[in-house]
Amino acid sequence: MDILQGEIFRYYDHFVIPFNIGVWVLLAVIVYKYVRWFSRLAPADKSAVGRGLLSRRVFGAMGEVVSESLLHRRIFRVDPLLGYMHMSLALGWFLLIAVGWVEASIHLTEGFAPLHAHVFYKYFAPAPTGATAEKVISNLMDLLLLFVLSGVALAWFKRLRSRALGMKRTTKHVLGDKIALSALWLIFPVRLLAESAQAGLKGIPSFLTGNLGGWMVSAFGEGFVAGFSVVAWWVYSIVLGVFFVSMPFSRYMHIFTEIPLIFLRRFGLRSGEQSSAFDHFQIESCSRCGVCIDPCQLQADAGIDNVQSVYFLRDRRYHNLSGEVASNCLMCGRCEVRCPVGIELNTLRLNSREKFSALPADDRYAYMAGSDRSSGSGRVGYFAGCMTLLTPKILRSMERIFDAAGEQVWWADREGGVCCGRPLKLSGEIEAARRLMDHNSQLFSNHRITTLVTSCPICLKVFREDYDLGSVEVLHHSEYILRLIRQGRLELGRQDAVYTYHDPCELGRGSGIYEQPRDVIRCAGRLVEASENRSDARCCGASLANLEIGEAAQQRIAASLSAHYKATGADTLVTSCPLCKKTIVRSFGDVRDISEVVAGALV
Repeated sequence: MDILQGEIFRYYDHFVIPFNIGVWVLLAVIVYKYVRWFSRLAPADKSAVGRGLLSRRVFGAMGEVVSESLLHRRIFRVDPLLGYMHMSLALGWFLLIAVGWVEASIHLTEGFAPLHAHVFYKYFAPAPTGATAEKVISNLMDLLLLFVLSGVALAWFKRLRSRALGMKRTTKHVLGDKIALSALWLIFPVRLLAESAQAGLKGIPSFLTGNLGGWMVSAFGEGFVAGFSVVAWWVYSIVLGVFFVSMPFSRYMHIFTEIPLIFLRRFGLRSGEQSSAFDHFQIESCSRCGVCIDPCQLQADAGIDNVQSVYFLRDRRYHNLSGEVASNCLMCGRCEVRCPVGIELNTLRLNSREKFSALPADDRYAYMAGSDRSSGSGRVGYFAGCMTLLTPKILRSMERIFDAAGEQVWWADREGGVCCGRPLKLSGEIEAARRLMDHNSQLFSNHRITTLVTSCPICLKVFREDYDLGSVEVLHHSEYILRLIRQGRLELGRQDAVYTYHDPCELGRGSGIYEQPRDVIRCAGRLVEASENRSDARCCGASLANLEIGEAAQQRIAASLSAHYKATGADTLVTSCPLCKKTIVRSFGDVRDISEVVAGALV
């Protein structure tokens, strides 16, 4: 028994207690969360995980862990200095742990060395021998510590001058995050002091801690440094313990959640219109870095600063989500494009809304039974959509284009019809939306169309993602018009006008259609680009996804967007969305749908 106790306490001092408590709390909470989330995955998701673990996708996931969790490649794209800050903290600490473990394993050879002996190696280290390998690894550890400290310094600086790191605004943190953040900021400066004091007392040679410790001994005396060392090690252990205890309840849970998220995503798991256990991996992978705040036009143009994705995810994680936060979002996708973790922000916001929906899916849509107000015939079907019907110039332009191309068309809703269902889905009324979708699907099937064209990006997205249309090809009218031009079925006369093009959210970021509208416009005139375009294009502000925003705020967003496009000097702003056209025309002037441009250029 005495021998066993000697082995256990060979590398022990009372100051390690806070650290060990923190480690065990952290481990227990993480294991609990992992078991709970994985056990609640849908059977299909569990099967996908099983298949994925035996596939080559594991190697792709491992590569992504290195590039994103350690190197933070996506944050480097936002700003190189911001990327360096995140990388130095993540990669630097990882290497400190890995290299430190090797160092401790080599030198702590007398008996069993517990985890804390590796973490507080300088304290338990034997007297230096002066061997070259010993000096090399000691200096390497100092270099890594300096690497991490540079990141800590930048983190402090970011709180004072965030713009210098490419961020106009930073996240407003809750108390738990502030505690964890304060502990993190203290860990490495305190480690520097503790290790330097110990290096000075033991004569450990190294360029940073060794020299600093030697100076401390010569300046203050060995007795003072010995007392200071004890205090420093206690403080170091306490801040580590506080950080570990707070981690699973704060933004820093992302350190342990982002890695499994990467693997699960590689295995094919996705969030859907109904909330699921997989959502937890996404929600708790948010580091609240704040990168999503600057792209939000609600923040920049409307002064709404409490509903951005970082706050939505935070409130949903802590079961404090309100209907106002869930519903006050343009769902334009600008933040999702910028998110360094790749979280499905729009999907998560969408599947959080159902519980806030006040309207039951009863028999409100009984009128649809047997309703068919379509006209015409042909294998090409045209679904105008609600907003196109409210923008008659687009409808008339499409009629001219169809006639010029000699296309026989089945008109699904020229005389009125049923909505595509996406507005209801965006409001959280999933069941009601499904009824509309089923009705339309049957209508398309009855008329045996092979190609379905729509002028509304909102309709396009729902047709492609939520409808089961079998072999029916779904095209946005910009794609269809370009096809007609390339087939020689439409002839356009090039105009002298100068156009600029606005990418609608649902068409661009939502459906990946960027180049086809531009190719069409170039056939009719000269195109000049705004500085923010394609995946970074601004929302018009009138998104059907925002259930809370008022008209005044919408107008401020639209006015800001218009000023952005007026700076191009273009005569006309072209868009490919009827809702965008109706919104922007109030502040820009000459705004046309792409179909109007084409119809006006027909030879």
